Amino acid sequence: MKICDVLAINSILPDLKARNKKGILEELVVPVAEIAGVSQKDLAKVLMERERLGSTGIGGGIGIPHGKMKNLDSLVLGFGLSRKGVDFESLDGQPTHIFFLLVTPENSTGLHLKLLARISRILKNDPLKSRLLEAADSDEILGIIKEEDEEF
Repeated sequence: MKICDVLAINSILPDLKARNKKGILEELVVPVAEIAGVSQKDLAKVLMERERLGSTGIGGGIGIPHGKMKNLDSLVLGFGLSRKGVDFESLDGQPTHIFFLLVTPENSTGLHLKLLARISRILKNDPLKSRLLEAADSDEILGIIKEEDEEF
């Protein structure tokens, strides 16, 4: 499965405004909850519960908040950029700028792990991260991800 198979243009937020982890998650869930047909509050709660187990800020300016939800029909992916960076309790202690939010049905562990691995793999590419941070809008972000997604 490619990232662009599940990343909808309307779930890309090119300029997150929040300055803390809770605020970033609350912003990221807005389009994703709408696409998934779930409550923003419920989705934010699932993500915050997952964060309590350990931060999904993996370092290198990247956060991949994720969780599983009951009553979800299929996997949903969102993307956000924090231009200024935010303290996401990252493993390296550095500000986080690039976020992929992944929510999957409760019983889809394999799919969940495959997509997490794919996202992690493409984000190891530093020039890609720079291009994403310089992207002007959702269309440009999707184009950059699509280009990289084709190579893997």
